[in-house]
Amino acid sequence: MKHLRLVALVLSLLLPSWVGAKTYNLAVTDVEGMEKLQLEWSGFKEALERASGYEFKFFPVSNRTAAVEALRAKRLDFVVSGPAEYVVINKMTEATPLIGLGRPDYFCAVVVMAESPYLRVTELKGKKVAFKDVGSTSGHLCPMQLMQDLGLDPVKDITRIHTSRNVMHEALKRGDVQAIGVNHNSWVDKARNKDTRLEPGAFRIIARSGDLPNDMLIVAAHVDPSVAKQVRKGILDHSKEVIQGILAHEENLKYEGMKLRSIQDKDYNLVRAMYTTAGFPQYDRFIGE
Repeated sequence: MKHLRLVALVLSLLLPSWVGAKTYNLAVTDVEGMEKLQLEWSGFKEALERASGYEFKFFPVSNRTAAVEALRAKRLDFVVSGPAEYVVINKMTEATPLIGLGRPDYFCAVVVMAESPYLRVTELKGKKVAFKDVGSTSGHLCPMQLMQDLGLDPVKDITRIHTSRNVMHEALKRGDVQAIGVNHNSWVDKARNKDTRLEPGAFRIIARSGDLPNDMLIVAAHVDPSVAKQVRKGILDHSKEVIQGILAHEENLKYEGMKLRSIQDKDYNLVRAMYTTAGFPQYDRFIGE
């Protein structure tokens, strides 16, 4: 018996403290279904496990509200999220940002046709402007805040239309809308540069925002702070490997050139201001969901 106790003591000293620890559930808010989650984010999950020493299990969510419900029920522990989603998730669950996924050149813009008479955002008063999905940080909230900052009330002064990136691009060319509010790089890469009928010079950017707050990895309020601390340290100590894991699938190439960094809740006050501008000052629910 003494021999067994001695063996147990030796093993407890030699084995890492995380051996035998629980498995933590991981979700990505804009990816639906287990198959897509595994396809696009397995590289990140595996790198995260190696970096932190903990085991993670994918937890698919059908929408952002489902993620909130799972966090409240303590069934979900870590979430990859965008800035606009985080603000609501934090308000409803007290989950906090753990690591920022710093995307280079992540900003929004207001675009018109180069042959149009519009040189300033204020000249769009009374016109139709297309935005991306309702609640999108870079394709909806940011362009509206940009207009507000430049003297145009985006709630009262324009007619707003929400549609997909490619549809709004074509609508702008046809003259169905006079301007579009976009994530600059996504529009350039996936619409303007793929346009086979018009050259890039056919479009004019009349306003650009500053860089937006980072996407992030969120940690639930119920997760032990020591676990969160170890996950953060592991990610920062092995940032190159974690980034390679994220970029392993082409769907995540928007993060190319990214930097992982420590972030704080106050970094997202700009996004809270965007919600107020859009007419949702409480930011306690997901717009359009």
